This record gives sequence, structure tokens and C-alpha cells, in this order.
Amino acid sequence: MANGDTSPSRVGQVNSAGDVDALFLKKFSGEILQTFEESNIFKPLHTVRTIENGKSAQFPVTGVASADYHTPGENIADGGNSYLSDIKKAEKVITIDKMLLASTFLANIDDVKNHYDIRSVYANELGKALAVRFDTAIAKVFIASARSAAAVTGGKVGGILDVSANAMGDGADSTDDADNTDPTGAELVAALFTAAQKLDENDVPSDGRFCVLRPQEYYKLITGGAGALAISTSAVNKDVGGVGSIASGSIPQVAGITIYKSNHIPSTDLSAVTSGDGAASNDVFGASGAGYNGNFTNTLGIVAHSAAVGTVKLLDLATESEYQIERQGTLFVAKYAMGHGVLRPECAIELQK
Repeated sequence: MANGDTSPSRVGQVNSAGDVDALFLKKFSGEILQTFEESNIFKPLHTVRTIENGKSAQFPVTGVASADYHTPGENIADGGNSYLSDIKKAEKVITIDKMLLASTFLANIDDVKNHYDIRSVYANELGKALAVRFDTAIAKVFIASARSAAAVTGGKVGGILDVSANAMGDGADSTDDADNTDPTGAELVAALFTAAQKLDENDVPSDGRFCVLRPQEYYKLITGGAGALAISTSAVNKDVGGVGSIASGSIPQVAGITIYKSNHIPSTDLSAVTSGDGAASNDVFGASGAGYNGNFTNTLGIVAHSAAVGTVKLLDLATESEYQIERQGTLFVAKYAMGHGVLRPECAIELQK
């Protein structure tokens, strides 16, 4: 007996059989990847190593050799003659953190009722969430690198630069060298030259040096200070060889250091926060259970080289989506598995107020 039902021709099916969505375009993954790349500042500014399996990666660290004048007849191989260099060795191990993911659930009824493409909006937001977490973690590790002890005995360190006083500290204490005074544009320019000098003294290559500042400090380099444009103290002053543009609000370099701005430079005390980045497997500040968190109250920015920090990548950014019949909706997940750590402390300098 006929019941009035009909058999629709489903556009998404292959040969009128199987999954009714099989032939529809799959856009979610590409949108996530694009958002991640565009929102990320620190990804190209540090060392990234990919591993196929395992829980960590080892980075061997070696010291330097010494040289001495030879007295004819003395045995070079005799340890008592002090010709043989005892080259110090150590290692840096970066552990893969737990899976970092961002997810959301889209109810099927909401999707069909909605008048715009909500999937692309969700895709953008998931990508941004991962990008922010990645960027923020790397920024914290660069700060940890500046505060770290030498990688090998007798090695060099970066340290903390008090911008207003233009004085370097050894980085042992994150607040010892800071006077909590907001710097002017001229003080920031002077501090960048001091940082460049310190990197030169640490034999850090000139190529690949960069500085990442909070927007507040970045624009001081262009205006010279608060209030009206203090052009005479601006880093873009053409009379003193400045490069940049007040019209575009950009400042490419100071002292040979490429300048970037980022909202991901931490500025609060997170040393007691054990969730989020505080739950990471790598305790970069040397405090057990602190993960990537520390006291960033006086932090203004970072001057560094890409060799200062490393990322070990086990699982690159990946996306998954699944329509769940029992829940009548689609679950979207974006994820990655990586770990971050300090490699060469002599390549990083923290700018503090």
C-alpha cells in the first residue's frame, strides 16, 4: 500500500548510494591552515625540528676550544702541558607536550537554519585559538631563554635589559634589573643598540636577529614618545639614517635588528598559574610544574636570534570533522602535538621596564 513517501535523488551521494555528503566540497581543513599561518608571528623566528615518533628530542650542546703557544719538544698529548682543550658538552632535551586542541560542535538544525556560512567562522576561530596559544608559548620560552644560565660551563648568557636605565642584568632574577618605568621611544632605540652590542659580544650572527615588542612600545619607536609626534627622537628620522614610515606606521629595523609587534608578549605574573601553559611538560624557567609560565610583570619585549628557542613537532596542525548521527551535528577538532624549550641562552635578551 502506498504511503505517499518519495525517493529523492541525493546530490551528495556517489552513484545514488552511501554517504549523502560524499560529493560535497571539503573546505574546513584548508581554512584552518590558512588562519594559523597568517596569525602566527613567532613560528618563523625560531628553530623547529620535526620527529616522526618518540616523546622528546635531544639537542647536543658543545663549548669552545682554547689555543696556546707550543714550546718545542713538549708533548701536545700530555695533559699536564695544557695544550689539550677540554671542550665542555651538555644537552638540551625538549619534550612533546600533551595534545593541544581546539574544538566545537555544530548542531545540524542550526546549520540548516543559518543564513550564512557559520562553518568558515568556526574554522577561523579554531585556527586563531591554536595560533594564539602557539605564539604565546614561544614568546614565554624566549623570555625564559634570556633568563637562563649558560648551556655549558663557562658559556655565555643573554640577560635582562632595563630599557629606561639602559643597563644589562644577568637574568638570574626577573625583577632585579627593572625600575618599572615606562620607557620613551629614544630609550627603546638606545636599548636596541645595547642589545645589539650584547649579541655581538656573545658572537651571535647578525643575520636573523629580531625584536618583538608590544604595540605600545613598537609605536614609540615611530613617534619617539607619548603625545605629539616627537620626530627628532623617532627611529624613522631620515636625518639620522632612520628607515621606516610614519605614514604607514612601520619601522623595519633598528641597529640591524628586524622589528615586529605582537599582542602575545605576556605582561602579568603567571608564575603561580598551573593551568594552560603552566601544565606543559617543559619547565623552561626551572620551576617544577611551572611549564611555560613565569613572572612577566615588567616584560616589554624580546631581542633574540632564531637559535635561542626550539620547537619539537610530533604532530603538525591537523583537523578532523565527523558528523555524529546520535548527536545530530558535526564535531570539528583542530589539534597539534609539539613541545618548546630553550636552546641557546646567549641568543636572547629580555627587554624590561
